[in-house]
Amino acid sequence: KLVDTCAAEFEAVTPYYYSTYERGALPGGGGDTPRGSEISNLKSQISTPRSPFRGDDEIRITDLKKIVIIGGGPNRIGQGIEFDYCCCHAAFAARDLGFESVMINSNPETVSTDYDTSDLLFFEPLTLEDTLNVIERLNGATLKPPLRHSATGLVHGTIVQFGGQTPLNLAKGLVAAGVPIIGTTVDSIDLAEDRDRFDALLSKLNLHRPPAGIARSIPEAVKEAARIGYPVLIRPSYVLGGRGMEICPDERALLNFITTALESSGMDEAPVLIDKFLAGATEVDVDVVGDFGSPGGGDCRIAGVMEQIEHAGIHSGDSACTLPPASLPADIVARIESLAKDIARELKVCGLMNIQLAVKDGEIYILEVNPRASRTVPFVSKVTHTPWPAIAAKCMMGQTLQSSSLPLSLSPSFPYWAVKESVFPFNKFPGVDVVLGPEMRSTGEVMGIDASLPIAFAKSQMAAGISLPTDPARGAVFVSVREQDRASIVEPVRMLMAMGFTIYATGGTASHLAANGLAPKVLQKIGAGARPNVIDLMANGQIALIINTPTRTGWQTDEGRIRSTAVRLNVPMISTTTAALAAAKAIAAMRERDWGVAALQDYEAPDQPEAIVRTVVAGPAVRS
Repeated sequence: KLVDTCAAEFEAVTPYYYSTYERGALPGGGGDTPRGSEISNLKSQISTPRSPFRGDDEIRITDLKKIVIIGGGPNRIGQGIEFDYCCCHAAFAARDLGFESVMINSNPETVSTDYDTSDLLFFEPLTLEDTLNVIERLNGATLKPPLRHSATGLVHGTIVQFGGQTPLNLAKGLVAAGVPIIGTTVDSIDLAEDRDRFDALLSKLNLHRPPAGIARSIPEAVKEAARIGYPVLIRPSYVLGGRGMEICPDERALLNFITTALESSGMDEAPVLIDKFLAGATEVDVDVVGDFGSPGGGDCRIAGVMEQIEHAGIHSGDSACTLPPASLPADIVARIESLAKDIARELKVCGLMNIQLAVKDGEIYILEVNPRASRTVPFVSKVTHTPWPAIAAKCMMGQTLQSSSLPLSLSPSFPYWAVKESVFPFNKFPGVDVVLGPEMRSTGEVMGIDASLPIAFAKSQMAAGISLPTDPARGAVFVSVREQDRASIVEPVRMLMAMGFTIYATGGTASHLAANGLAPKVLQKIGAGARPNVIDLMANGQIALIINTPTRTGWQTDEGRIRSTAVRLNVPMISTTTAALAAAKAIAAMRERDWGVAALQDYEAPDQPEAIVRTVVAGPAVRS
């Protein structure tokens, strides 16, 4: 059925369809009830070529070859508008190359389901049955399994890389039905997810990963964790957003958590992955575009190498990150780019690929490889002024990277920094403990950009709705960190005290700071019963910033109450010492000078880098 999504207010350029299970007219006319054998063929009005009931079918099919793009479905934690950005650019790229773009999605809150994004839009559930109904109807010829790329029919190819995990979960079924999948093959996608196959690939390339194992039962998990050594990271396979993921410091914690992890896998054949947790490691994200499946292809480009500000243990979707990397040595970055290209070549990546790595003591460890779009692609595209999803989509459709006129190396050399920061919905859930971990909790992201890295970080905080304090007269800073973080909290506190901020700290943290020549004011823990406590000071408006790394989680704990109160009273809160250091540097930078705001397009001037710096530093003055 055809719908006018603009209600006749504007001309609806895109035919917008939905399927129904109403009985259509029979071939002979009239409304006769179909016989039993015919009912089995009556799927929907967007039906298979075998179904004769199309009397009310309003679909308009042209003779143009079609590219089908499967979207991400409903927005949820781990899968949101970042993937929709990629789907939209794929639709635009298909149109540029003369194809008819077809979008299948079920989310009216996305740009991909706007009336002017694609040529044909099907608002359907993202299930195998519904998706196949659409593709079979559009193809005009019977699909012939198990061919990967059929030469018959109107559907030139189907893209499953850009919608997150949802389309990937349909890929095997689509291939089995004979749907032509373009881009990285389903086998390569499975190779990256399958622990044993991927370990063999890493061994072939002489690359390292943290000691790891797999388990399909609780006894197997206990055995593997003991072999690997605690702490371990428990990860269900074939999930997005870190769902069901946890760091377990000992066997007791593992036994308490493992049932949840096994349930999150969702499939008997999807094991739980157990990795050695690299405490204190720097995590790195790499986005890559390859054309290894295109005729005449066989190349790849590094779209961006991003360094996460929070150390290992915080989900990459929740961590702030910088582009270019803020602290990684040039030789480490070069090694990362080289190994990323090697992996892309072995997986025969055609389209986008994301690699997550950890760097510790000069060693590079591969954490995860996803041969699909990642949530960092829009950020990288904006910073590098390059439409990476469109380039990747054109590679899937047969173009090569060489024909796109991209330089061999795109390592950022421009004189500015970009910081991606996550946005959290904690203010919508009063009482929820806001501590971060390996399971993703953010629902959005923002970007700050400036010639100065600390100012870029400050801008990202402003964009996320976090107001870092710059005037000590407006409030003090409360600090309470776990024992393993006390050494790394000294420098941020020293910087804040040098700027005139009063520091309050709990007993253990205060003792460590005092031993390092600092003199904070001591506050008793809430459970001790002494008043005023930190919650009293927050309620009185005396605290402008909270720095608290968690020892225990849960809103009913002392620290959980502190964190939830900070959210309720809109007091900025930082839960890692690396972010605390970045915030201290940002506060110092904002106090030292005026900072400017420039349009994103003003940064796109590689031939005049000095002009960019002058515009951003001196341009419209905004005093903090």
